[in-house]
Amino acid sequence: MTKIISYNINGIRAAIRKGLIDWLKVTSPDIICFQEIKAFETQFDLNMFKNLGYKTFCNSAEKPGYSGVAIFSKISPNKITTGMNVPEIDKEGRVIKLDFENFSVINSYFPSGTSGEVRQAFKMKFLKEFENYVHSFKDNPIVICGDFNICHKPIDIHNPVSNKNSSGFLPEERQWMTEFLEMGFIDSFRKLNNEPHNYTWWSYRANSRNKNLGWRIDYHMLSKSLNSKIVRSSILSEVKHSDHCPILLELNL
Repeated sequence: MTKIISYNINGIRAAIRKGLIDWLKVTSPDIICFQEIKAFETQFDLNMFKNLGYKTFCNSAEKPGYSGVAIFSKISPNKITTGMNVPEIDKEGRVIKLDFENFSVINSYFPSGTSGEVRQAFKMKFLKEFENYVHSFKDNPIVICGDFNICHKPIDIHNPVSNKNSSGFLPEERQWMTEFLEMGFIDSFRKLNNEPHNYTWWSYRANSRNKNLGWRIDYHMLSKSLNSKIVRSSILSEVKHSDHCPILLELNL
């Protein structure tokens, strides 16, 4: 069984201070994909993760304290690739890909468009470039995980009516997600669970997390060749080092 966790930790240094390492010791995934590490590799102690048996691979943003993704793996990869070969996106440290013996993992942190029109346009450009990037992999056994910053359907957001014009739930973003899945991918959580009120991110405002007023914007997307390998896909909403919670995928590889 291969256990893969995806987690937007909203700053790896802050998450470490909140007990991330102890949680990781207990949970012990084979592969953990972090988004928004907000640090260079020199700014936190990688040995804390290496001592747990992880090989560490980071793609930090050029801008200090911003964005960045990392994959820590107990399985040795055959190949590591950072970025999508799109310089204006790649400088923000949003994509890292590890190829293993019989599958690959892409860890991605999609841009948010909540700060205004310029970043929303950047987000839409990212969506187009990401679709082009993954198109050549779609027939391979691949796990694409991370913070997509998009709720796909009304069931994935606590108030779809009032948020219909909000970045993250715009019609064009949701349409992109539909087309992405139609390209040959599976939303692993929704394959197993069609219940409402399952979210992965909550605003820090208005006591949103305690009231479970959230958004499901973190995903494990799988190529269809892995469809029969899914054992478990769940949201670990009780884990609190961030405004997101981790999501768990178990595959019988």
